[in-house]
Amino acid sequence: MPHIKNALIRYRIIDRCIRNKYKQYPSKQELREACEETLYGSNDGANICDSTIEKDMFAMRMEHDAPIKYSKRHGGYYYEDPDFTINDIPLTEEDLSAIKFAANTLMQFRDADMFKQFGNAIDKIVDRVSISANPSDKELNNFVQFESAVSSGGNEFLPLLLDAIRNNRIVTFEYSSFVTGNSKGRIVSPLLLKEYRNRWYLISFDESKKDIITFALDRMSELILTEEEANKPSDFHPDNYFKYAIGITSDNKSIPYTIVLKTDNVAAKYIESQPFHSSQKIIKTGKNRTTFELNVYLSEELIRTILSYGGEIEVVAPTILREQIAKRISSMVANYKN
Repeated sequence: MPHIKNALIRYRIIDRCIRNKYKQYPSKQELREACEETLYGSNDGANICDSTIEKDMFAMRMEHDAPIKYSKRHGGYYYEDPDFTINDIPLTEEDLSAIKFAANTLMQFRDADMFKQFGNAIDKIVDRVSISANPSDKELNNFVQFESAVSSGGNEFLPLLLDAIRNNRIVTFEYSSFVTGNSKGRIVSPLLLKEYRNRWYLISFDESKKDIITFALDRMSELILTEEEANKPSDFHPDNYFKYAIGITSDNKSIPYTIVLKTDNVAAKYIESQPFHSSQKIIKTGKNRTTFELNVYLSEELIRTILSYGGEIEVVAPTILREQIAKRISSMVANYKN
């Protein structure tokens, strides 16, 4: 079973590499290294050889009609049909067996510290496999609707950025501004990758601003891993950088505030079941209202989270946050005046 599972994983890694529009025409060596890095955490050729990749591509052509071609001009592989992806191929019995094997393996480790943050994702995989013998059965959607996350793009940069962090290398890329829509070149030292609401972000030391800046991967293009050694601030600690953060906004120069919130008891049940932050605690329970306290940075994510509860929540402290919320509410009211 592990042999079958590894082959299926390699097919999808090869497919992903060939379809990567930011790094087109991957060579046989690059495909081998990508497969070995994913499966074994190294790419020195000790676990996967070039002939294995050749057999994989032959199997993809024969078993899945993958239109893989070799370009002598570019020295790498491509799909003759640019819209082809092996992910659209119906799952075989071997695929299903491999998925069930992987799901059962994941379930054994879901409570381990390393995987606790992925507990919900593992549960969803196991639920899908348990509900239907064929997880790709589209008719299942007529009876069961799973919550789906829409990827915003940029995930193809994850391996390269992780490589830069591990090997302490500078990267360059073009970055598109949300405000102006213009693209600008960036030179940064990658420090940390973080996912928030199904979108990936890079926390990095920006060489031009000499400061720690966060970039969304879906707004990057033309990413290049250089051979230059990265400049990592001595006061940056990945374990503590987001300790007081809600969402993706964090700053080593900021000071966390003690936030006090009063909510009606219905909203309190939701907030207690899905805490705003790990520091959140109930400090008072009244007949009609519940008071929460948490220790976090003031951020746009915090403000938007509070506003999402409308009149069910009141900021008691600090005054600066209370005033910001009041200002936002005033702007909202003004929008609805005739």
